[in-house]
Amino acid sequence: MKYLVMVQGTQAEYDTMAGKPSAHAPAWTEAQLKAMYLYMGAISDDLAESGELVDAEGLAEPARTRLVTRGKDGETVITDGPYGETEALMAGYWVVDCASLDRVTEIAERVTHCPGPEGLTEYPVVIRPIMEGAEDIGAV
Repeated sequence: MKYLVMVQGTQAEYDTMAGKPSAHAPAWTEAQLKAMYLYMGAISDDLAESGELVDAEGLAEPARTRLVTRGKDGETVITDGPYGETEALMAGYWVVDCASLDRVTEIAERVTHCPGPEGLTEYPVVIRPIMEGAEDIGAV
């Protein structure tokens, strides 16, 4: 089954990775940033080698996003970022094709061990099964 493994973050975390500390998170050093990218890259490499990797990408900071909704009057409402510091959004993802939920949980657990600066906010890694058709609705 295919799963989406989502890594979360906020605009504040992107700012700290760019060297700008906040009240809630320390600035990353160049060495820490390199270690994080190497760690995440190693996960992708291992998944590619095992044949489980379908796709993986890091996403641009929330400040470079756009939210499109419909207002109460039915008209489209377009809002540019940034989002508030406390709103965690998907910062990156893997799409994997794994034999079981237990296997993808092992992968997500590995992601939670990514190195970073002391005091870094820890966000959960979210796993979502990818439906292949309407027959998957309600499947356990």
